[in-house]
Amino acid sequence: MVTISLAQLQERLGRDLQSDGGGRPERLDLTGVHISELTDPTPYLGGGELLLTTGIPLAGTDEHVSRYVRRLVDHGVAALGLGLGAGTDHVPPHLADACRAEGLALLIVPDGTPFLQVSRAYWDLVGRTEHADFAANLGLQTSLARAATQPGAAASVVRVLAEALGGWAAYLPADGTPESLWPANESRVLPKLREETARLNLAGTHAAATFPLLGTDVVEYSIVAGGRTAGFLAVGAGRALRPSDRQLMLTGCMLLSITAQQGWEVRRANAILGGTAATLLLHGHIDASRLVAAELGLPPLTERVRVLAVTGEQADLLSTEELADAIASMAGREDASELRKSIRHSSLRCTFDGLDYVIVDVPKTAHDAAGAAAAPAGAPHSAQAVTVPGRLPPAALGLLKAAISGPVTLAQLSSIVVEVGRACRRAASGTLVPVENVLDPRAELWVEELRVYTRADLVETVRCYLRHRGQWETTARDLQVHRNSLRHRIEIASRLIDADLDDPDVAANLWLALRGVTTRPVQPA
Repeated sequence: MVTISLAQLQERLGRDLQSDGGGRPERLDLTGVHISELTDPTPYLGGGELLLTTGIPLAGTDEHVSRYVRRLVDHGVAALGLGLGAGTDHVPPHLADACRAEGLALLIVPDGTPFLQVSRAYWDLVGRTEHADFAANLGLQTSLARAATQPGAAASVVRVLAEALGGWAAYLPADGTPESLWPANESRVLPKLREETARLNLAGTHAAATFPLLGTDVVEYSIVAGGRTAGFLAVGAGRALRPSDRQLMLTGCMLLSITAQQGWEVRRANAILGGTAATLLLHGHIDASRLVAAELGLPPLTERVRVLAVTGEQADLLSTEELADAIASMAGREDASELRKSIRHSSLRCTFDGLDYVIVDVPKTAHDAAGAAAAPAGAPHSAQAVTVPGRLPPAALGLLKAAISGPVTLAQLSSIVVEVGRACRRAASGTLVPVENVLDPRAELWVEELRVYTRADLVETVRCYLRHRGQWETTARDLQVHRNSLRHRIEIASRLIDADLDDPDVAANLWLALRGVTTRPVQPA
């Protein structure tokens, strides 16, 4: 509701409404102007009014006048206006004394000034103020809507709200990503704000709460999108809030909700696209995966990666951020941060053979050991209780189990994925187990030697030879070459890699390393 002060009304009316004794305008808030000649008008008053009278109720003894004034004060009347010329030509001394004693402002409406003029002046001020507030609020609503369309929408909305309300504002995402705060020098409120948000437990509800924080009254709203809590908007205004301010904050909540929903939809679409590229990689189609990633605008594929396999109740429903938090809680303390970051940054996630897989980049500082984020072999880590916003409660994390490989090349992914999946299924609930690279480290070099040979397709020749377990007749028929030509190629391949293809260990490692490797065109002799 718009509030007009008595001083504003006096300034508007000038000589037509003056304080008794000619004092300075009274700075009292008015809720309205009421005219009454009743001895007791209080049943018709709500409090905060300027009560106008011609003096008829003031006839009688000094005690009668004192009781009249006391009733008005007890009911919360803001001021008494006495109109001269009809009931009295001057201010009765006992009335002035009673008003001073009770602290009731006494004003004079001179003879010839109709009460209607005072009432019209009040409502004209109300109308002008409402119009100004409406225009200002409309401008702020427009600024909020514009902010929501900009990059970093949450930070932009928070800034507009903070500046409009003359205080600070903060948005705390439920997924644990960094908060948005304006102005930045109010960062001291964040630790206490996080504690209070956790204590209030507004997640999952369309709710608001108020609480004191470092000397400021804070209003906090739960931002819900699609039935899921996206975050929390907290505002510490620098002044008393008006109804239009609350409407502005609700608009901010709505825009943050829409922004969160749009962000989820974009991430969901990107997850589908990333899942296509990831599935191709796990099946060994590296070049096809690169093409898909480039066409869909995904980040370029790195040469060395790790593959994470996860299973458990509702594991596939976790967002990548939530999955990162859950897996990090199972990792060693020294590895959790790096692992969480790697999973969060991955856009390659898919469901394959009944398991949830994530392909993550190998950090530049990682050692080519059993995996930067895995525990020593045979010593899986137990899950710690953490809050995973929106999906799984902390107790449910114990139902997840996972396995992660050491650093491998893209060409080795299709070979290692089976072993990682097997380790994931065998893992105890609530644990993350490492899977060391089972390939002979020479296998990658063997494959490269076969690939660079251009006078014959040694990659396909060796692959077919291993597939048929060294059977010359079957292999030659499959390749559509003469047996002598096949023998010659196998001799060349064995000489290039300096290994016996009939050795079981060599054959097993080379077979796994060749999965997904594409051949190069053969140059004519």
